[in-house]
Parts: sequence; structure tokens; C-alpha cells
Amino acid sequence: MFSRRNFLISAAAISAVPGTTHAKKKPVEYDPTPQIVRIKKQFLPGQLLVAPRSFYLYFVTEPRKAIRYGCGVGKAGLEFTGTATIDVKKEWPTWRPTEEMIERDPIAYAKFKDNDYVQPGGGDNPLGARALYLFQNGVDTYFRIHGTTQPQTIGRAVSNGCIRMLNEHVIDLYNRVPIGTVVTVV
Repeated sequence: MFSRRNFLISAAAISAVPGTTHAKKKPVEYDPTPQIVRIKKQFLPGQLLVAPRSFYLYFVTEPRKAIRYGCGVGKAGLEFTGTATIDVKKEWPTWRPTEEMIERDPIAYAKFKDNDYVQPGGGDNPLGARALYLFQNGVDTYFRIHGTTQPQTIGRAVSNGCIRMLNEHVIDLYNRVPIGTVVTVV
């Protein structure tokens, strides 16, 4: 009969012999480059799926296939989850932080405090080159899929809830998705 003690002694002996230890798996390296990947069959062509824990956004192109883009997502407690539709699309969008953002970080958003200033679209606008506005039941959620002026934040949870992409990637996505596209953030 093989006892627990025999098992532990055998396991210790095996691990002490050179060349018999288990090889460590090479960590998967994060790659934000758009790639064609397989996806579960429940997602329909034309849908967007965002997987915040892996920092990827998927545009389903056909059954079981999608274009995978790298993205940045919201900080803990600020992230969007659920389903929405893209009801508005804008090239070089204007931007103004929400009142909650101004209250959370009045120093960072000082130029927006106690006024109606809206930052014009352009190269220094935090929304980048394109923005896809997420709505639920016809109501703006104030969450966006947009470009960024901070490419180093792709693959990280640093935003105030929006899903950010490299400008060239959000331009590609913007050109592919129509108004009414369903977006699911899991």
C-alpha cells in the first residue's frame, strides 16, 4: 500500500535529482498588435467583446474568428462592465472630464473646474484620434472606446473607466464598426 509518507519521500527524492524538475512555463508576453484569433462561438459577427483582465478588445468578424486589439481599461472601481451599444462615433473628438473625475482629482483637472471649458480635438486630446460612445437604452454611459495620447498605458488598468487603444488601432476599429454595434465588457 502506498502511504502519504511514501509519496512525500518519493516526491522529495525525485525533485532532488537534477534534470527531473518540472520545467517552468514561459510567461505569455502581452502583445497589443491586432491579430486574427479564434473566439467562442456564442459571440456573433459584428460584436465587440472587451476582456479587461487580459487587456484585449475583440471585434468578431465571423463565427469563431475575431480581430484582437490590445487596450487599456479602467482602474479598479471605475471600470465599465455589461453590455452597451455604440450610438455615436467621432473623429478627433472634443473632451471634458466628468464632474466625478474633477472631484476625484481636482489638481489634474484644474483647468476644467468651475467653468464650461471643453478641450478641442487634436493630438493632445486624451481621447485621441477617434471615440466610440457607449450607450445603454439610449442613455450615454460616459464610457468610451477611444484612442490615447499615452500609448504606454495600453495593457494596464489606469483610466477613469474608458477603454483606450493605440490611435492607429482605434482608427482601424472605427472604420470597421457601425453605429449600433453591441459591446460587451466582461
